[in-house]
Amino acid sequence: MANSGPSSGKKSLNTVTLIFKLPYYTQWGQSLLIAGSEPALGSWNVKQGLSLSPVHQGNELIWCGRVSVVAGFTCQYSYHVVDDTKNVLRSEAGEKRKLVLPEGIQDGDVVEIRDWWQDASEALFLRSAFKNVIFNGTENSKRELQSASPNKSLDPEDIVVQFIISCPQLGAGSTVVVTGSNPQLGSWRAQDGLKLNYAGDSIWKANCLLRKSEFPVKYKYCKISEAGVSSLEFGPNREVDVDLSSPKPSRYILLSDGALRESPWRGAGVAVPMFSIRSNEDLGVGEFLDLKLLVDWAVNSGFHLVQLLPINDTSVHGMWWDSYPYSSLSVFALHPLYLRVQALSDAIPGNVKEEILQAKQQLDQKDVDYEAAMATKLSIARKIFKLEKDKVLNSSSFKQFLSENEGWLKPYAAFCFLRDFFETSDHSQWGRFSQFSKDKLDKLVSEGTLHHDIICFHYYIQYHLHMQLLEAAAYARKKKVVLKGDLPIGVDRNSVDTWVYPTLFRMNTATGAPPDYFDKNGQNWGFPTYNWEEMSKDNYGWWRARLTQMAKYFTAYRIDHILGFFRIWELPDHAATGLVGKFRPSIALSQEELLSEGLWDFERMSRPYIRQEMLEEKFGSFWTVIAANFLNEYKKHYYEFKEDCNTEKKIVAKLKTSSEKSLWLEKEDSIRRVLFDLMQNIVLIRDPEDNAKFYPRFNLEDTSSFWDLDEHR
Repeated sequence: MANSGPSSGKKSLNTVTLIFKLPYYTQWGQSLLIAGSEPALGSWNVKQGLSLSPVHQGNELIWCGRVSVVAGFTCQYSYHVVDDTKNVLRSEAGEKRKLVLPEGIQDGDVVEIRDWWQDASEALFLRSAFKNVIFNGTENSKRELQSASPNKSLDPEDIVVQFIISCPQLGAGSTVVVTGSNPQLGSWRAQDGLKLNYAGDSIWKANCLLRKSEFPVKYKYCKISEAGVSSLEFGPNREVDVDLSSPKPSRYILLSDGALRESPWRGAGVAVPMFSIRSNEDLGVGEFLDLKLLVDWAVNSGFHLVQLLPINDTSVHGMWWDSYPYSSLSVFALHPLYLRVQALSDAIPGNVKEEILQAKQQLDQKDVDYEAAMATKLSIARKIFKLEKDKVLNSSSFKQFLSENEGWLKPYAAFCFLRDFFETSDHSQWGRFSQFSKDKLDKLVSEGTLHHDIICFHYYIQYHLHMQLLEAAAYARKKKVVLKGDLPIGVDRNSVDTWVYPTLFRMNTATGAPPDYFDKNGQNWGFPTYNWEEMSKDNYGWWRARLTQMAKYFTAYRIDHILGFFRIWELPDHAATGLVGKFRPSIALSQEELLSEGLWDFERMSRPYIRQEMLEEKFGSFWTVIAANFLNEYKKHYYEFKEDCNTEKKIVAKLKTSSEKSLWLEKEDSIRRVLFDLMQNIVLIRDPEDNAKFYPRFNLEDTSSFWDLDEHR
């Protein structure tokens, strides 16, 4: 006999219909869909998400979607604007939405979810800088969400409305109510309104049982301070209505009303280099613990944010050049310059204390003596380290620090040892250590070596820097001041990062900026550009580790030259200026394209265009000396640079080292500028990776090479 129904041993599940509604205006060819964490919403696969359909309701365009789920259904989801093939054009900002169905839902019930698109301005206040620092304190008002009708079932005329509002700016001890046009909402008396309950993540909720006859309902949200002062939100009244003509009207309406409408938040901050934050305690330069005084000043001044220039170790050259904070030796290590040596120990000997006092007097100058401050701090720190190294290195706190940071800390300590041993940070000069390997690193940092104390000293310095900055960062958060870090666009080519991860960088290139109104030759910062293709292979692990490290101290970041992360001005590493470069990525011109436009003499257009009359005009009678030292005449009255000076950097070197330099010593700067102009007098730049592709030189119309082309080229 055929089976006529489900097994009597199984219990059927209650089915609930969800209807999503979102007002949103799109352009032609665009539509909306929902992607969520559950299979009914595509399991985060946008292509399989719930498609929405547009419906006109009055003057609004509402996107609607319907799906059946079982009672008790919960999920996360978000809205996306897509094209005809479901490619995402834009996604709403902020955290993923969380859907939890109200209790008491019966089989066949309809739940309507009315959302607002979350834009970037609304999501901004949910960022950690606001949520965890400036507006911190909302958690103190936490209460449990109450059910609308815990003791009775709904009759056919009942509808449960759940009011949901985001209110990240709410002060500690304050609360949110809904006040509106019917008695359940206080009849517009805020003190009698429906009190909302904190549900986490700056969200406030409350359920309200209404009769069908009471709709439409007009309402607003209102903040009530701990002292009982009410503040009604701005703007027109909100309204909720029900479609009573539907054969199956909604029994539950979840009103996700976005953010409470209030006056725009205003804040101010200060940006400052760490070395400028001076105090009575420092040794000639600002120190991490001085940040606490700056935070106090910020609070008294009404500031909410303190932004620092980069604070990573820049000890590449061992001289004052290292005071430039944007050329890091390591993107993970903190700068020893900002260490407070007095805080290294509670038992500093008297003679060392006296040395510290003398150093304070000597270094307490208007300007920072970078080299003297570094040398003094490291000298004093070594003396304290020798006295207490066993105590510190065996402490649980230090062991935890080493365990959590050994991925960057051990290579950094090894690099610093090799830098000092070989007296250069140029790791290409380190012999067998020029090529990094895990085996070599393990041997360098192993305990049995004669230099192990040197390795441990670098651990020790970074440990104390970490603890001191951590203390200052915690103080800033306690005072509700955002500490903002700075993320430099590049790393020094002679850095720990290029030594350990050489494939992540294009070491035959340099980063810079194209010519502009302020500098006709552009800028050349000297950093290698990033190999984004290689970085993507491990899902940008180096970047994620870098940001994770910064997040230990900062709750906001400035991204230096942010456009460079999408398109960078890339120069050959032999360039000294920033003029003869190209954007990366960019599309090169092929020989075929140029030929089709009548351009054929590629050698003429891509080599420096130097004629004798130009030399006579620029150098006068001295042109013969310049030609003899720097140029070859490859055809009558046409010149090219000699092999030993055919790049900008070679020109600089030859001007300084040539045996003939006495001839131009007093005019070296002006001669260098003119030689650079001659070197840059080209129309096309050959692609170094493909000889048959070219890039137009920036501002090529300013060159005599361009103007001397005949009309056919």
